[in-house]
Amino acid sequence: MARVTLATIAKQTGFSKFAVSRALSGKSGVSEETRVIVQQAAADLGYLRPVSAETPNLLGIVFHDADLVNSELHLLIQTGFQAEAQRRGYQARMIWTHLVDEIEAFALNCAGVAMVGPHMRESMYKVKGLGIPLVRNGWIEPLETFDMVHGTDHEAGAAVAKYLLDLGHRRIAYVHGAPHYRGRRERFYGLREVLEMHPDVQLRQMTFDAEYQFLDRLREIQEEGFEPTAYFCAHDGLALTAMSQLMHLGYRIPQDVTVIGFGDFSAATQITPNLTTVKTLGQEIGAGLARLLDDRVHDRSNPAVPLRIMVTGHLVERHSSGPAPIRAVDGASGR
Repeated sequence: MARVTLATIAKQTGFSKFAVSRALSGKSGVSEETRVIVQQAAADLGYLRPVSAETPNLLGIVFHDADLVNSELHLLIQTGFQAEAQRRGYQARMIWTHLVDEIEAFALNCAGVAMVGPHMRESMYKVKGLGIPLVRNGWIEPLETFDMVHGTDHEAGAAVAKYLLDLGHRRIAYVHGAPHYRGRRERFYGLREVLEMHPDVQLRQMTFDAEYQFLDRLREIQEEGFEPTAYFCAHDGLALTAMSQLMHLGYRIPQDVTVIGFGDFSAATQITPNLTTVKTLGQEIGAGLARLLDDRVHDRSNPAVPLRIMVTGHLVERHSSGPAPIRAVDGASGR
């Protein structure tokens, strides 16, 4: 496929190459309406700004400043991104914001930009419209034309399902909070995909937040006759809450119930028993973001083909998981 140039965009929009250049560089001399049309056309055509002596030797990474749940993961991503960028001869610069104008201004000084967290699509298209390589860590629309580096959420859910089945568990709860985090839904889909092939398995979702606590949800499902022997929690923080509440009620972990988290962050080994969890490789994700940006900056891959790179985590087995209790296997009622 032919490389998309300023002339290609000019022909597509009917504007002059001068107007297209001014619009993509963020300079004055064109109306805001023209700038929007040109940026959208550039995004649709897959235009990438060419590397030249004027291209900054800097890779930028933008973290969503309101995504506090993933702060430890973001620190790992930052470490990996910075190390890989420097290894490839770039400076690395980080900002924490969700504001479209701030992201656009930041991108203008970068050779390529990574965006981490639940950023708005408007911000993504603003950067792409500048002709600057952009890669995402965070979910996008199906078949959307952005590069993405992310973990294997769906596979992780499937792996946990197989692990629990091998331990004899047949009544399993998936515990999560805010449903707008796409990765948490993908973990549930992977879990369900495997479990639904086993007719003897019961699976329930437990959603709780600041107003509706874990114990409230537990009482609800128990009143309906469902007593889980295993809880797969959407992230380690939820797993710690579940473990604390269950032990407060007198459950022994893992003799009575198994609890599994996701992330393998520092708190996983700061609770007794230590938490079985799925490790997310944040540093490797950050390095993958930098590598993909470098490839795009130097035009090593087809600009018309968006790439998805998946960084595979793994299950870390500790002491919060064990075989299903005998009474559950025999079909006797639980607590």
